[in-house]
Amino acid sequence: MNSSERSYFSSIVDVMPRGRPSPKLAISVDADVHERVVAEAAREGVSVSAWMTSAARRELLVRDGLAAVAEYEATHGTIPEHEMEAARVRVRRSLHPNTSDNP
Repeated sequence: MNSSERSYFSSIVDVMPRGRPSPKLAISVDADVHERVVAEAAREGVSVSAWMTSAARRELLVRDGLAAVAEYEATHGTIPEHEMEAARVRVRRSLHPNTSDNP
């Protein structure tokens, strides 16, 4: 069969992808961002896709948190500074449990 007679309507698939294939996303980034993303992914020993997925997840969590605070404050008023500082201390401790700056 020559190339003009090929039919792609009933081809056989030799290998099926395992699991649930991830959707693809094509993006453009500034050159300096690209360079840093590639370097950080390499430093962490992960693919650029894995690094970008992790970064996007963190950003989405931050946005969700900010939205939750805004919703809370709309209902209950501004969170007092002493409570915000206590929250900052808890976050610092959870991120850096063995550092000397934890009281």
